[in-house]
Amino acid sequence: MISCRALVSRNKKTLEMLATIPSDRPLGIQLLGNDTESIRGALEVLSEYVFDIIDFNAACPVGKVTKRGEGASLLKEPRRLSELLKALVENSKVPVTVKIRSGWDETCINARDVALYAQDSGIKGLFIHGRTREQGYKGRVDYQVIREVKEALAIPVVASGDVLSPQLIKKMFDETGCDGVVIARGALGNPWIFKDAGEFLRSGTIPQRRCRNELVNTMITHLNLCSDYHSEMTGIKLFRKFFVWYTKGLNDIKPLREKAFHAKTKDQMMETINELRETKRDVLAPTGLASSLSGTLSFPLIAQGCRIS
Repeated sequence: MISCRALVSRNKKTLEMLATIPSDRPLGIQLLGNDTESIRGALEVLSEYVFDIIDFNAACPVGKVTKRGEGASLLKEPRRLSELLKALVENSKVPVTVKIRSGWDETCINARDVALYAQDSGIKGLFIHGRTREQGYKGRVDYQVIREVKEALAIPVVASGDVLSPQLIKKMFDETGCDGVVIARGALGNPWIFKDAGEFLRSGTIPQRRCRNELVNTMITHLNLCSDYHSEMTGIKLFRKFFVWYTKGLNDIKPLREKAFHAKTKDQMMETINELRETKRDVLAPTGLASSLSGTLSFPLIAQGCRIS
């Protein structure tokens, strides 16, 4: 999520967030803003970069964002959102999409109307999180609202919200009729979710649980990427939260997590990770047990931009 205003001012940290490599394709950039002038200025800056799609965020529930009239705050002003999207569409050289939520709160569930205004602006697709801004990431996902949006639009609708396992991904498709799903939090500590979900949608089965060696090797690769890109000390600090995500569900993991949070060098963190190889802690299978399903499904899975920092 990139602030249009920060792009216009060429904020150093913001520009660093645009770092990428040629193999990162297709690549999307998600913008955050609330005025056409900064949107146009941001697009001028982005003309120096190579990417394939622009997504506009009208879904972020964070208070400091909504207080500025950005993110999910725009759900309260569908016409204003449409104007901003038109400015993007008219000035962008790549397709434009938007991400919304089911509404602002339980008294304002207006995703269908917001989506129709957005479609009229000329966007090529719409992402929808099935919770209100008030809910944030808690409570139940409203599959019915997503289905209503899908049935109302002529453009692709991609759904998100609690797609944390292959089973929940299939449920999202079944309940909403959506064209694709966004995998975001579900990939934290579980980069295998994409492969597992694809297999589950095709055959109804999930691969065997990961062995400790595969888990450890993946964690080491991730740690190396963090430290190589950011510096050793910064990479270690950033990796601590990933250590927690990777080891979620393992038995008797608290002592190792505490050790990881006290690691001050890359070697110390590496040693802590390697202890997973030597212990009898179980490496859990993906959430739930998959039973055989009839039929073959072929739907796209979309990874929402999650930096490794």
